[in-house]
Amino acid sequence: MKESVVQAILGQSVFGGGLGFPLMVVHRDALEHNVATMAAFARGHGMELAPHVKTHMSAEIAARQLAAGAWGLTVATPRQAQVARGFGADRLMVANQVVDPAGLAWAAGELARDPAFEFLSFVDSQAGVDILARAAGSRPFRVLVELGREGGRAGCRTVDELVRVAAYTQRVSGVELAGVAGYEGGLATAQEVRKYLGSLQEALEYVRVRDPILSVGGSEWFDVIGRELVATQARILLRSGAYVTHDDGFYREHTPFNRIEGELRPALEVWAHVLSTPEPGLAIVGMGKRDAPYDDGLPIPRRDGVTVLRMQDQHAYVRADGLVPGELLAFGISHPCTAFDKWRVLPLVDPDYRVVGTISTNF
Repeated sequence: MKESVVQAILGQSVFGGGLGFPLMVVHRDALEHNVATMAAFARGHGMELAPHVKTHMSAEIAARQLAAGAWGLTVATPRQAQVARGFGADRLMVANQVVDPAGLAWAAGELARDPAFEFLSFVDSQAGVDILARAAGSRPFRVLVELGREGGRAGCRTVDELVRVAAYTQRVSGVELAGVAGYEGGLATAQEVRKYLGSLQEALEYVRVRDPILSVGGSEWFDVIGRELVATQARILLRSGAYVTHDDGFYREHTPFNRIEGELRPALEVWAHVLSTPEPGLAIVGMGKRDAPYDDGLPIPRRDGVTVLRMQDQHAYVRADGLVPGELLAFGISHPCTAFDKWRVLPLVDPDYRVVGTISTNF
C-alpha cells in the first residue's frame, strides 16, 4: 500500500471504500498509551528505556518513544542502526555482536562525523573485540560484554569468562568497555530470572569502568528487573520492544502487567474478507502469512465462535458457522515483532476507525 493512498482518505473511515483488504491498522490511542505506560514504568524504577525498534522499524513510532524520554534506540543489526539513525536518534545500541565490515565502517564514519553520536554494541569473545578494534576509526567502539547462559543465543557462558573478555577489552586500543549486557527473555520462571540478574550484577562488580551501563531485555520480566536491579550502581537500560503495540496472544499472556498494576493495550488489528464457505463450518479468509504473524501463535479472531485453524501465503482456514462471502472479520495478532515487517504503510486510526495518520516501516 502506498502512503499517498492512505493520506488521500485522512479523516475518513477505513471501511469507506478507499482502502483494500486485507488491511492491518494501528490504533492510535493504544499505541500512545503503551508508549507512555512503559516510559513511566522505567522512570518510576530508576531505569532508562532504550526501546528495541526492530519490532516496528517506524520513524513515526520511534519519534513517539524518543519524545516520551527514551535514552535512545536499540536495534539488532548494523543496517537497522543506519535506518534508526535517520529516525533522529543520537544514541543507538546494537544489541548484538557486530562483525559485518560494511556496518562497522558506517558506524566508525558516523562516530567520526558527529562527536555527539553514541554507539554501543555487544561482545562476548576476544575475537569479537579484535574485529571491532581493527575497524575502529578516530573514536573507539564502546561495548557491553554480554553474559549469556547455557543453550542461550549468545553471550559469555560464565561470569569468569565475561571477566576475561572484559579485561581483554580494556587492553585493546580502539575498543572501550562501557558495561555489561544480558537477555533474560525466554527464562521460564521469576526464580530463574532473579538468578540470572544476580549473575549480571556479580559480573558488573568486576567491570571497573566509570558510570557503567547494565542493559537487559525487558519485555516479559520487567517487573522482576525493576525489583532486583533497583539498588544496582549502574545506568540500567531496558531494551523492551514488543510493548509498543502489545498483542492479543503471546504478550497478552506474558506481560508483567498480569502481575503488577497497570496494563498494555493491543494496538494492531487485521481486517480481512471471507472469500469462500466451501463446507459447513469452514470459511476461507483472505488473510495469510504475508499479512499477519504466525510464528508465535495464529491471529486471534475478534468474534466469538470463530477459530483460525491454519494459514497459507494468502489464505486463512477458519472454523465458524454462519459466515458468508464478502463479510469482513477482525483479528488481533500474536507477536508484534513479525507483524510490522509485512506492511510498508499502515493506517493510524481513532476509535471510530477514521484515518488520522500513517505508520510507515523501513525493513
